Amino acid sequence: MSSTAAFYLLSTLGGYLVTSFLLLKYPTLLHPRKKQRFLSKHISHRGGAGENLENTMAAFQHAVTIGTDMLELDCHITKDEQVVVSHDENLKRSTGVNVNISDLKYCELPPYLGKLDVTFQRACQCEGKDNRIPLLKEVFEAFPNTPINIDIKVNNNVLIKKVSELVKQYRREHITVWGNASYEIVEKCYREAKRTPHNVQKSKVSHLAF
Repeated sequence: MSSTAAFYLLSTLGGYLVTSFLLLKYPTLLHPRKKQRFLSKHISHRGGAGENLENTMAAFQHAVTIGTDMLELDCHITKDEQVVVSHDENLKRSTGVNVNISDLKYCELPPYLGKLDVTFQRACQCEGKDNRIPLLKEVFEAFPNTPINIDIKVNNNVLIKKVSELVKQYRREHITVWGNASYEIVEKCYREAKRTPHNVQKSKVSHLAF
């Protein structure tokens, strides 16, 4: 190998090593750091079920008061197309009445029982005096600056559209995450609001951000 070829080889190799080191140490030289919209280390599942009746205004208020970073809640839609906050479509477990939310108008929804089993934690119950199923817009109005993770519980196009409209109406695109474990629902959410933050996971809950 001639000295000229060796020089070019060493120069190329040296340049590659220097470039690799710089990009490893300073990756934002090529890819600017994404702006973090919010940081959530503490998320109150169903508003903190176990401390209050799940998915109630009292639960959400308690969670915010003690300093939660994000509220997690679940949404369904009523017969008169009101977006309500409830984990179950069928209200037998939570109200004692064997009826589906989608079959009733909002004014017809029964109240929660005074004490409920916490379904995600064995031998645990939640209780409280606030037994009313709230509207999603009430939560938005009460906590305008609190990040919220919305679980779209059923594959319903009207529900997805209504939630998207509410998020935009209350100007919460930057602090709202939504989705479901169903990839089909996640796809619909994405198509409905592409600006919403999306946190897509393969096996667990898949959520998108506005």
